[in-house]
Amino acid sequence: MSTPTSPARTTLPIRLGLRQNAPQFALLVAVNALVGGMLGQERTVLPLLGEQEFGLRAYTAGLTFIAVFGLSKAAVNYVAGTWADRWGRKPVLVAGWLVALPVPLLLIWAPTWGWVIVANVLLGVSQGLTWSTTVVMKIDLVGPARRGLAMGFNEAAGYAAVAVTALATGYLAEAYELRPAPFLLGIAFAAVGLGLSTLLVRETREHARLEAAHHVARPDGRHDHLHAGLTDRQVFTQTSFRERALSAASQAGLVNNLNDGLAWGLFPILFAGAGLSVGRIGVLAALYPAVWGAGQLVTGALSDRWGRKPMIVAGMWLQAGALALVAVADDFTAWAVAAVLLGAGTALVYPTLLAAVGDVAHPAWRARAVGVYRLWRDGGFVAGALLAGVVADLLGVRAAVWTVAALTAASGVVVAVRMYETLHRPDPAEERHG
Repeated sequence: MSTPTSPARTTLPIRLGLRQNAPQFALLVAVNALVGGMLGQERTVLPLLGEQEFGLRAYTAGLTFIAVFGLSKAAVNYVAGTWADRWGRKPVLVAGWLVALPVPLLLIWAPTWGWVIVANVLLGVSQGLTWSTTVVMKIDLVGPARRGLAMGFNEAAGYAAVAVTALATGYLAEAYELRPAPFLLGIAFAAVGLGLSTLLVRETREHARLEAAHHVARPDGRHDHLHAGLTDRQVFTQTSFRERALSAASQAGLVNNLNDGLAWGLFPILFAGAGLSVGRIGVLAALYPAVWGAGQLVTGALSDRWGRKPMIVAGMWLQAGALALVAVADDFTAWAVAAVLLGAGTALVYPTLLAAVGDVAHPAWRARAVGVYRLWRDGGFVAGALLAGVVADLLGVRAAVWTVAALTAASGVVVAVRMYETLHRPDPAEERHG
């Protein structure tokens, strides 16, 4: 008598494409929303907590939690790609959720600011492992044809969750004080994220190997030097400095998160200084990532049609204009308009930069290239916290906003000059493979 095959041993055919992998893709979108929620629990409350409960008056000291978060996340982004190539995507994802579990508890019980710093080191490690891995897994699943759309879904889910959680924690803090109520959401997010990642998410490394087996070089020969056999050092060098599109994307990502670190750490303090309530500060803190998140559903797909470079340049310049408006405004309505514009500019940039990296990097080392890009991008949190804190202490918060606005505009110029268009529209034969 034949023995039924165990479901765990059933081998499903590996196919590339969004439609072919829709259930797993949707599951990974949900998982990344939970990753975003872990970040969102801090957006409204933590800057106010540092000032009101721990008595931090110097802006540089108050922004230390962002600096350590960015430093740990940036470093882990780099190794996450290498680990995902070596050991598989799923183990890295599960490890990230395990690291996340104590974060909300530390924030609830913290008797000193040092506990908050430790919590943000762990949060950075967790975000580096989980967010990086969901990016790589979605790129694995969809193949080359819908890369921008995939990144749009991934980043939209993450930052929509940041926005919703920032709004919710603002209202919870206003109703129940700054602790512990806002951070109870983080406990739920970590538990559900770990459960889904452990029980339902499937490994996607074989999808990348399938794409590599059918990889077709660009007919213009632009990427001939970026063959499959690059070492870790070569991947770092190409992504950071040598390859024009990859290096331009890396610096733009750094500057983008530099201004996000400014928004995270100083905007709530600027708004509180103008007399806004915690609830209204929560609305402003949520509005920026909400537009950012929802907009990526459109911009990621549009970059698959219109190309990457023009959207990145336009997005950096729009962010610069929005920051200038924040610097000159002094009321809720004007700041709300600025938050919408800042979110729209970031939506143009965020998924498009990831898609550009995926365009150029060979599938054999794409996870490592994404890790290097995200190392630079999330290093922007460190640069933003240090720069904004020092300038704010010396010249005031508005001067810090003006400084970051100028850097963001300059970054757009670098992309306009250095980056070439990375989108390659495959012929029908390539489409059949993807």
